[in-house]
Amino acid sequence: MAEQNTEAKLKNQLKQEKIQLWNPPYTDEDKQPGQQHMEELAERYAPLMGLSALEVGGALESIRVQAVNRGRGNKTFRETSVATLELLLPRDSRKDPKTKNHLETRLDVPVQEVVDRIGAEFGLKCIKLILNGKTLCTDQRLDEQGVKNHSKLMVLKVSDAEWRQQLSEDEEKTKNQNESVQRTQKGFQILSERDGSEDPDTTPFLEIADQRGNPLKIPPKEKKALILAMGFHEKGRSLMKKKQFDVALCHLLQADQQFSKCGSALLGSVDNYAVLQLDIVWCYRALEALSCLDDGKSRLQRAEDCFLQCYGEQHQRLLMIKGNTGREEVLFLRLHLLQSLLSYIEGNDAQARHQLFKVEALYSRLCLDSEKMAQLMALGFSEREARLGLRACEGDLQEAAIHISNQRQEREELKQSERRKRSRRMEVISTLAELGFSRRDAARALHHADGDEDKAYQILLDSSRAALLTNNNTEGVSPERVEQLLYLGFEREVSEAALRLTGGDVQSATQLLLDNQGVLSPELLSVSPPSTPSPSSEEPSTSSNSTADNELVNEVLEDISRHEDDYLDLTLEEESELIATMKAYLSRGATHPV
Repeated sequence: MAEQNTEAKLKNQLKQEKIQLWNPPYTDEDKQPGQQHMEELAERYAPLMGLSALEVGGALESIRVQAVNRGRGNKTFRETSVATLELLLPRDSRKDPKTKNHLETRLDVPVQEVVDRIGAEFGLKCIKLILNGKTLCTDQRLDEQGVKNHSKLMVLKVSDAEWRQQLSEDEEKTKNQNESVQRTQKGFQILSERDGSEDPDTTPFLEIADQRGNPLKIPPKEKKALILAMGFHEKGRSLMKKKQFDVALCHLLQADQQFSKCGSALLGSVDNYAVLQLDIVWCYRALEALSCLDDGKSRLQRAEDCFLQCYGEQHQRLLMIKGNTGREEVLFLRLHLLQSLLSYIEGNDAQARHQLFKVEALYSRLCLDSEKMAQLMALGFSEREARLGLRACEGDLQEAAIHISNQRQEREELKQSERRKRSRRMEVISTLAELGFSRRDAARALHHADGDEDKAYQILLDSSRAALLTNNNTEGVSPERVEQLLYLGFEREVSEAALRLTGGDVQSATQLLLDNQGVLSPELLSVSPPSTPSPSSEEPSTSSNSTADNELVNEVLEDISRHEDDYLDLTLEEESELIATMKAYLSRGATHPV
């Protein structure tokens, strides 16, 4: 990271002085360094960098080599259409962390061909390629997905099975990780198609609520995308807790793709999208892939904009809804910490220090007194409750105890309200069933009537009348009635059509055929009886209640936290380590700003 910072600052300085290291006198005709001029430049820049001339010289040479290689790559691309791609390999696959890895390839080839080459050259299997936060599809060409000459591709391992010594374990690990994303998508696909019309005890479904806990009315298409997005996000967060950042990133990028299908108004009403952007960049950091600088910066900007829209200026909307802002401050700590890190890598030490100053102020408020934590836990509160309660009440022990107790009471009242609603729902379904309707139809009708018993009854009546009309029309083409018309000399096809059109009335069908001289138009011949509408016909569901589906649903539900504030429950241990690292790096050049 320090090398990236030094090179970024040197590049800015070279740009200001309009020095081109790839041209003479810094590079000769054989593309070798102009030793004397490079040494003089290093000596001049060393005091500005606060580093030795040797360190600055090494960084300048690295910049020069990169520029020369880039120029050579541009020439090759112009002459042969062979592009040079920079590969950001997994940490444990890099032979030399300071050496950049490149791959030459045409851009009109399928991504799978490049995946195979990378796998063979670097001993990797089960990998994905990421460009600017987007997973490349293996069955499409590079150029079709925005890959250009000198593009940076992040190589992400989705299986580390090659480290397994036993073949059976190796195969099982590979299979499990390869299926992880697909199983998550299938499970939440089933959940997204459930509308809550069935008994939630036997058929779980997901409901999306705002920050007050009120259900949001969302168009079916957007709701489906949002459930998939939140499902992938929850799975990714679960994997992050296990430090499986590579697999987690795959799920988080899938979540980002689903969120892109939702409208901006919807994303502005919940903070999930902003938190997702933070989690993606946090994975970049953990995977040491912060060379994805542009993508990381844009994601942090989106997170900041979304927080502003969701929480309001000075967090006043959040304060109005929840009564405090202490718990959400951990999100801003992580946001500013990542912004400080990216500013440092970009060579902007002043901005990095400015952001780190905000981080340290937040950290001092959010870092909790262990004795107060112990006292709250001794009262029977969980560690999570104690941590979130103290942060919500700015460390006040008594206020925190009252706050946690109030939250418990609110949650219990919400549960009781849900139980009463469920009990009332089952009573209405039983009443409708006693009137002769099936319990399933009654449940669906009640759901589409938003719980209104009279409306549900009317829906069922309308559905029954439609079914009766259909049955009558079906009876209208009975063989006996068709035979009567055939006896009068009409053709079978027109006889059946006439009976369908007249609801089975032989006399009316006879008159219709006589009026048309025994011939009906093709349009009338093709008319079929009306279909029976049902309470569920507006939004057909493809989900089933098979044992396999239920097992899959239960599997993905395990990754969803039972506590709505789980994403705020950060111990700040990882953040503390990064703060110390940032302070150490920034202290090197504290007295020598550029």
